[in-house]
Amino acid sequence: MRWGLRLRGSGPAALSAARNLWRPPRLPGRLGWRATPWRLPVRPVTGAHDQPQNPSSGQYRDSVLLPQTRFPMKLLGRQQPDTEMEIQQECGFSELYSWQRERKIKTEFCLHDGPPYANGDPHVGHALNKILKDIVNRYHMMRGSKIHFVPGWDCHGLPIEMRVLSGPGRKVQDLSPMEIREKARSFAKAAIEKQKSAFIRWGIMADWDNCYYTFDKKYEAKQLRNFYQLYEKGLIYRSYKPVFWSPSSRTALAEAELEYNLEHVSHAIYVKFPLLKPSSKLTSLTAGTSASFLIWTTQPWTIPANQAVCYMPDSKYAVVKCSKSGDHYILAADKVTSVASVLETTFEVISTFSGEDLESSTCAHPLIPDKESPLLPANHVTMTKGTGLVHTAPAHGMEDYSVAVQHNLSTDCLVNEEGVFTDEAGPELKHKAVLEEGTDIVIKMLQATKNLLKEEKLVHSYPYDWRTMKPVVIRASKQWFINITDIKTTAKELLRKVKFIPASAQSAMIEMMDRRPYWCISRQRVWGVPIPVFHHKTKDEYLINSQTIDHITKLVEEHGSDIWWTLPPEQLLPKEVLSKVGGADDLEYVPGQDILDIWFDSGISWSHVLPGNEQRADLYLEGKDQLGGWFQSSLLTSVALKKQAPFKTVMIHGFTLGDKGEKMSKSLGNVIDPDIVINGGQDQRKEPPYGVDVLRWWVAESNIFSEVTINPSALNAARDDISKLRNTLRFLLGNVAGFNPETDSVHVNNMYVIDQYMLHLLQDLANKITESYKQYDFGKVIRLLRAFYTRELSNFYFSIIKDRLYCENASDPKRRSCQTALAEILDVIVRSFAPILPHLAEEVFQHIPYATEPKSVFRTGWIHTSSIWKKPGLEEAIESACAMRDSFLKSIPGKNAAEYEVIIVIEPGLLFEIIEMLQAEETSSSSQLNELMMASQTTLLSQEPRTLAADVTELKGTFLINLEGGDIREESSYKVIVVPTTKEKCPRCWKYTATSSGTLCPRCAEVAGK
Repeated sequence: MRWGLRLRGSGPAALSAARNLWRPPRLPGRLGWRATPWRLPVRPVTGAHDQPQNPSSGQYRDSVLLPQTRFPMKLLGRQQPDTEMEIQQECGFSELYSWQRERKIKTEFCLHDGPPYANGDPHVGHALNKILKDIVNRYHMMRGSKIHFVPGWDCHGLPIEMRVLSGPGRKVQDLSPMEIREKARSFAKAAIEKQKSAFIRWGIMADWDNCYYTFDKKYEAKQLRNFYQLYEKGLIYRSYKPVFWSPSSRTALAEAELEYNLEHVSHAIYVKFPLLKPSSKLTSLTAGTSASFLIWTTQPWTIPANQAVCYMPDSKYAVVKCSKSGDHYILAADKVTSVASVLETTFEVISTFSGEDLESSTCAHPLIPDKESPLLPANHVTMTKGTGLVHTAPAHGMEDYSVAVQHNLSTDCLVNEEGVFTDEAGPELKHKAVLEEGTDIVIKMLQATKNLLKEEKLVHSYPYDWRTMKPVVIRASKQWFINITDIKTTAKELLRKVKFIPASAQSAMIEMMDRRPYWCISRQRVWGVPIPVFHHKTKDEYLINSQTIDHITKLVEEHGSDIWWTLPPEQLLPKEVLSKVGGADDLEYVPGQDILDIWFDSGISWSHVLPGNEQRADLYLEGKDQLGGWFQSSLLTSVALKKQAPFKTVMIHGFTLGDKGEKMSKSLGNVIDPDIVINGGQDQRKEPPYGVDVLRWWVAESNIFSEVTINPSALNAARDDISKLRNTLRFLLGNVAGFNPETDSVHVNNMYVIDQYMLHLLQDLANKITESYKQYDFGKVIRLLRAFYTRELSNFYFSIIKDRLYCENASDPKRRSCQTALAEILDVIVRSFAPILPHLAEEVFQHIPYATEPKSVFRTGWIHTSSIWKKPGLEEAIESACAMRDSFLKSIPGKNAAEYEVIIVIEPGLLFEIIEMLQAEETSSSSQLNELMMASQTTLLSQEPRTLAADVTELKGTFLINLEGGDIREESSYKVIVVPTTKEKCPRCWKYTATSSGTLCPRCAEVAGK
């Protein structure tokens, strides 16, 4: 066995310091170890004998200072949630936010709450998010910052509207816009009250009296002003473009409103587009033979809307002859082999050429006679799938639309709002759903024209409506857009100055912005904020100006956005504008029927909530899905309006997963109800009440930057951890009974070495805990705490000090030394976990015996430590003694250490002098060294005794002393000799230190006599 001692400094001065650094205080009395009469359910120290529960029974019971506290070891069943509710009332949880806001301090920490959606009951995803935010806020508040945290709710939008329309009652088509809005508002209000009640129950500290709601009149008015500011800057425009369209919801959707189904099945087809007019180069290559361009698509229903075929100018293409049919085809040279394999044939390459040689060629439309489709160059063509030639339908693809604009192609859409072909699609297709029967008919039409080469089923990722969970299409329509092209460059530059946790999320968000071509902000529904624009009745013109906006925002601020549907059009316009557009009797304009995207609703929340002129939050903290959602809409609107990011730091957490690792979502119906976790289910044997602190511990302990799993085993593990922590706290509280820190504390320099050592470790723990909170690494906080209270406290320190606590005089300095350390340990530990477990922290504070008026832990600041606790060399000095202690305990596995005497033999040198500091006399049953050994008595020798009994155990080891810098290295040998004691067990302390059976040992005789 080799142990190392590292002392600061070098040379004679270091040796001198080492010899004098930890000279033990001169405290009267003798000390030792015995089993505790009040046992904690923790792992015993290796080698310690598991003694009976109550060694102090009988006549000496009253002279033993057993722990005294009313702090319960366990809270069983309903006791846990009931106690938490009592603590919230008694400790002023509801007043804490307003109290901390009234403090006269300059430092402010602002966490802007991303609004949860008001469309359902609170779920475990809410718990993960809100508890994380609360841990952050409570930590910063305890560190001395004034917290700004205003909760909010996202109240508009399609999901709420769909919920109220799917309920019982009148048919949807019979409901007026106002009836739908009233139902939606009532539904949202009910959901908000449920969620708010749950958040408060979870102990979330917030400004609950001044929440923000996106359906609030002032919020809506502010939103309309922001809309017009963007319009004035030229960033909002109306255009006919392809957008994600949900036939099941009959509205446009944003990318953030899509969920991708990895198991979607499409009809993938290979289609011939016959070469009609070849370029001069192509004419020479085809040598007069007929050839066709090969196209592959997974959206057959878009073929009727084809306007062109695109190629990659820099790629190589080939003319091939099919061995099966003898036909000639044109496709990318790199795709010849793979396409031939799919078509179950072989291709003979006749010639190859550059893509740019296709310029000015045309092909025949595969379904529409006499219609030509030009061959056009495009950078979006890739060789990863298909044939290297892309069928282009400008009404049904973003890249396709860009090509159409560049080359002046038609962008007419043949699909209506229900996802059905219009009359313009022709008699065979009209009124057919494009994703169902419409696809089948297009395939049959291609077969009839002999242009279909192959059809196959393809399982792939496909966008679905996030609420109806039905597939969407890309469809061109007139919508309102924000021109993010002009914003993205600045936004990305500013984003690079924002701190991301984890750091990888920064590049992920930038990549998402790069992929976003534009932001469609209009929706074809009624539950939302209207786009404040008037459309001409007969012309493609619209009306919006500062006068109309001022008038509408004043109406909205007073009455809410319902005015768009309740007031006649002439009252929605100011008088000076009304007179110019026909007057009330012959009004030329009508209010538009589009509402604003809810991502715009919530994206401008910073302008309504964040304080000061800067309007920047210290932290945004949401799930990873918000990288393309709220984080992005907040950034884009803030950059557009203020040329700054609305956040300084962005923290991202993963999704909550079920027991089998599946994502939790309301649509899948697998969401865990936090209320059942806290209060238990109907069968409380299967679903016991854990209380909210278990939920909070689970949140803090989880690896939040990946997916977070919640299941009974995770909750049980959290409960077990807290139970062990409670036992540690009970030991601490029980053993500081009768101790007053103001009058009874022992100065650190006069404390026992082992007590100084614990304060030394405590300061290191406090520094690491604080740094972990700074980095928002709450899992590390828990790991540090758990290691400290199980290993350093329960399994080490508590086992050593019990005799000193229980069997010395109440006011003995050596006992007060220990109580001084326990009081400091208690204070640091409670403050360390307070942001995570606020209920337990407050419960502990109510049971501190020396607190004349119990205060809230959150009103008394962060961890307090002293620089003098840090003692260079102390940790290493204790390690050397523990090396010998471990040798002794490992030699008597399962036996009582107090039944043995230990002889330690160390060759003369620095190690001997270090150990001698813990025991000045040769043999002692009360020295600090013997307390560490937990033996009947310890003898320290510089050479082996001349004679030894036959039944001794000898153990050898070495300890390396390595002074900093390597100038002095001293490796010392030691021997531990274990001898069964010849003394008797003291009936009071149960140590084997009595001279005869049934009599007290000298120490106990002295204490009991007093």
